[in-house]
Amino acid sequence: MIGEQGIPERNLSRKETNDAEFATITRLFNSFYFLAGTAMQEQHLSDFDFELPEELIAQYPLADRSSSRLLHINDAVIEDCVFTDIESFLHPGDLLVANDTRVIKARLFGHKPTGGQVEALIERVTGEREAIAMLRTSKTPKAGSLLTFVSGDLSAQAEVLGREGQFFQLRFEAPVLDILERLGKVPLPPYITHAADQADESRYQTVYAKHPGAVAAPTAGLHFTDALLQRLADKGVDIEYVTLHVGAGTFQPVRVENLSEHHMHSEWYHMPESVAQRINDAKAAGRRVIAVGTTSLRTLESAADRLGHVQAGSRDTALFIMPGYTFKIVDALITNFHLPKSTLVMLVSALVGRERILQAYRHAVAQKYRFFSYGDACFIEKSAHPIEP
Repeated sequence: MIGEQGIPERNLSRKETNDAEFATITRLFNSFYFLAGTAMQEQHLSDFDFELPEELIAQYPLADRSSSRLLHINDAVIEDCVFTDIESFLHPGDLLVANDTRVIKARLFGHKPTGGQVEALIERVTGEREAIAMLRTSKTPKAGSLLTFVSGDLSAQAEVLGREGQFFQLRFEAPVLDILERLGKVPLPPYITHAADQADESRYQTVYAKHPGAVAAPTAGLHFTDALLQRLADKGVDIEYVTLHVGAGTFQPVRVENLSEHHMHSEWYHMPESVAQRINDAKAAGRRVIAVGTTSLRTLESAADRLGHVQAGSRDTALFIMPGYTFKIVDALITNFHLPKSTLVMLVSALVGRERILQAYRHAVAQKYRFFSYGDACFIEKSAHPIEP
């Protein structure tokens, strides 16, 4: 359940307990499927590598959100288009599902009581005044330490409650989201080299962003304008929203060559009851479900049981999608171009095959498409043929 500020409620009701049981069963099923599917043929990190010239990494957004290029990919074509051509690819009755998370100003700068500098990247807001964060500092702060975060003449304190792995538990002196809004900076991805400025506060945010909690934007949605969404609705395309708060783990590299050994980061999502019903109705009627971005896709697939029925609720997902995965809900995906050897390249490869994606990416490099968060987009239609690992 989403609270007033988009923060997941902490107390478990009977329904949320059932949701937790569903999540456990689904996670076990996905793990079993993954192990069974990869036992026949291991998949390797190096299989998903490709050459990407640094100059193709987009550092700034285009002036017009919807003026990006669009690469149409399916079994039959790799086709150069512009993003507004998405209107011709979506049909009346299609269900478009987007992620309405809102990027928070999750990067804080300050100091320890000793005067040593500290930088915090909020990973997840866990309560009104509590959050987990990654800290960059010369010496690891101990539990009970007070950190002071500063921006100009403004400041706020947070107490270190403890540590779990790479994350620190922090308790702030005031509501976390209020402090971030006053003191925080937009957490641009590491491959964007300029410091976040006022323009990024609006452009690194979708026009339909609603629930604050993400530390990275669901970037496929950055291409949509209010006018384009309205034209799609007027055409008869149904548009619904789910929420997945994108975490900093989305930028973490895969550190193992054997992909069966990779542990996917976990992210929180919310599937509204009304949206779950519309998705189930669309699938029952044979209508297409198109995900706007990999975060929407992971939400849709995570919320589906093994029979392909979407369950409403709020849960964590660590679903790792790669070739060999059987999609239960999604028929097509709108997404940006992704990093070499990333879990997101593996995900899009699951839709049309690794060789097809690498072929499309080689074409995109040759045609000088713009890559990553502020770059161009793809429209990928799921293959009509099974994709083997």
